[in-house]
Amino acid sequence: MIVNASLLDKITISSELKNLVHVESLIDKICEQKVVDEDMYGNILIAVTEAVNNAIIHGNCFDNNLQVEISVFEGDKELIFKVVDMGKGFDFSNLPDPTAPENIEKENGRGIFLIRNLADECDFDEPGNSINMHFSL
Repeated sequence: MIVNASLLDKITISSELKNLVHVESLIDKICEQKVVDEDMYGNILIAVTEAVNNAIIHGNCFDNNLQVEISVFEGDKELIFKVVDMGKGFDFSNLPDPTAPENIEKENGRGIFLIRNLADECDFDEPGNSINMHFSL
């Protein structure tokens, strides 16, 4: 949930993986403005691009008529990246554990696990087509 935060920037892209370059540029710009250290920059870059990837692939099913919106907010000593797709959402409360023996060799299913481990806090908005990733400054 985003509380007491001000919008720093927002971009909207069509659901094509080639548009990740615009997301990376946004992250670079924000992290430079806010003087984010190298480790935190890496965490933000991986988590946010993974969330956008998920939005394009799973949320919008590669439909380039559908958009993904990436917003960046600044809260009290944190940056919050919000990614919203136009899909129907998913059950974010019931995800399989990618580290479980039966899932360890699966090629996918690690994105949300990765995001949750890189962000300081991660939450979803109903119906599951929006994620907020919080990174402490």
